[in-house]
Amino acid sequence: VAAALESGRYQPASVIDTTPGFLQVGRNRVRDHHNLGVIDVATIIRKSSNVGVSKIALDLTGEQLWDLYSKMGFGETTGVGFPGEVGGQLTPYQSWARIEQATLSFGYGLSVTSLQLARAYAVFASGGVKRPVSLVRVEQPVKGKPIISRATARAMVEMMESVVSREGTAQQAAVAGYRVAGKTGTVKKSISGGYSEDHYLSVFAGLAPVSDPRLVMVVMIDDPQGKKYYGGEVAAPVFAKVMSGALRLLNIAPDDMERYGVRLAAARGSE
Repeated sequence: VAAALESGRYQPASVIDTTPGFLQVGRNRVRDHHNLGVIDVATIIRKSSNVGVSKIALDLTGEQLWDLYSKMGFGETTGVGFPGEVGGQLTPYQSWARIEQATLSFGYGLSVTSLQLARAYAVFASGGVKRPVSLVRVEQPVKGKPIISRATARAMVEMMESVVSREGTAQQAAVAGYRVAGKTGTVKKSISGGYSEDHYLSVFAGLAPVSDPRLVMVVMIDDPQGKKYYGGEVAAPVFAKVMSGALRLLNIAPDDMERYGVRLAAARGSE
């Protein structure tokens, strides 16, 4: 979606027809869980529409998509120096079939590490600037490189904030007093010859506070057990708990301090 915004051809309010809830790409079919009908780009993010994002991806060139994936750091190590770090996999766009171009848009056909994903979300959090990552705290500001426009980064954050709303797929990622933005992900695990039908990777990647992003976090649950396996069900609650503790531990003020202070006072008064 960020690549689409950067192309200038799409805006958050741009409309996509996802009817009838699936998209035929050659012999393959991309599906949504429900027929969402005609929706805008912001709703595609909020409702996690595979059909919508696939249509956008197929409307762009493979080079446009690959260029942004590459700039984000997918397909290469982060340079953090951690022993055994892998760079993931991002195949050249020249070899993509149409179905690959479509499914890459929602997480199939490439592999990334949690750190790579966190670094990509840090680009959105920092207004479009990509900075080096480090395993130790860096006291002085680190100069980065702009890879997307500030407007695109801001639009992405605003759309991802709706994911944590009541209408989104990650209500359980909400943190009391703080505005959170993020995106769920649920992918079938890769196995020999294809993808498993009953084993998943469940992900929630997000940032907070939205008004002045300070923290980015990625939670990945490998092969969740039980009946629940969607990222919004198993990864989002972990994100909320850990992010809540981290924000308070680092003494990061809530987005709406005045409103949060009133709520906190009321809660204490009722004890």
